[in-house]
Amino acid sequence: MSASDQERDERGTATPDENTAGESGETPEPAEPDEAAAPLDGEEEPERSGLAPWQARRLRIAAASVLMVAAAAVLAVRLASRSSVLVVGVYGLLLILCGIVIELSRRGRTRLGSWVLGAGLVAALAADWVLLP
Repeated sequence: MSASDQERDERGTATPDENTAGESGETPEPAEPDEAAAPLDGEEEPERSGLAPWQARRLRIAAASVLMVAAAAVLAVRLASRSSVLVVGVYGLLLILCGIVIELSRRGRTRLGSWVLGAGLVAALAADWVLLP
């Protein structure tokens, strides 16, 4: 091994021998984790707070779906009592917003979907209270 290879080993980069290990059919053994990254004996690993991203996406999709069904039910009840373009407009926009939130959550934009869902629900309730007598 030359001096430059030894320097490369000390820095932690792969040597040519490690790069050609796949040719012989053998898989290289995984590197051991750094001692600095491992927790000390008296310390615990910090626990992750909150949901995993895939859990948050599924939760947001479920919440938007439930809200969509509820908005459709309220729309049907409101249309049975009085048919108005405002009723269809308010609850139709809420249904559209729920669909947008579902699509945003599917694409990984969960925080934006949360804000859109919250703002849309508040706007629909305010419009129902103010616009619809």
